[in-house]
Amino acid sequence: FPVLVYIHGGYWQCLSKDESGFAAPPLVSQGVAVVAVGYDTAPKGHMDAMVLQVRRSVAFLVERYSGIRGIYLCGHSAGAHLAAMVLSTDWTEYGVVPDIKGAVLVSGVYDLEPILHTYVNDALNMSREVAQRNSPMLCISPAVPAAAACEVLVAVAQHDSPEFRRQSQEYGQALRAAGWSVSLLDLAGVDHFDIIEKLSEDSYVLTQV
Repeated sequence: FPVLVYIHGGYWQCLSKDESGFAAPPLVSQGVAVVAVGYDTAPKGHMDAMVLQVRRSVAFLVERYSGIRGIYLCGHSAGAHLAAMVLSTDWTEYGVVPDIKGAVLVSGVYDLEPILHTYVNDALNMSREVAQRNSPMLCISPAVPAAAACEVLVAVAQHDSPEFRRQSQEYGQALRAAGWSVSLLDLAGVDHFDIIEKLSEDSYVLTQV
């Protein structure tokens, strides 16, 4: 069975896996297992630790369930950032090589440096070094054959802020330049929140994709 791993948003400081089941019904009805992943949000969690926890959760899934036929990552906002960091993982350190067939990155943040100068960093307390080390834009590896087979969908909402839209565009282009298979999806009539909330609907374009 294929597995969709959902990573929640909330600016790395709110929400949890407990609120992340809304996307499950349409997918489970089609034979897809849905796994909601949690991580220690700030101020308890540090950015390095959050990235490590999400990577470990994917490795755990592979070790625990031998019947998985392809892992698909889906993250929203901060969760899209964490999903993008999973794509840049050196799996030799984890003793497994997950078969990541796709990633749906929704309204994500791919360059953390602009956040250093905002209130969001009050809880995160990131230094410039931490922000750079955990910025997917700066961690893109050339696509190895396995990565080339992974389809990445970078989705953004019409009413997302200009910064979200800019980062989505630039990250998608950078991945493509490195040999990844990337599609950009600009969704009309939605904002930063309902772009993901509508995944509970069977007929919603992102659910279908």
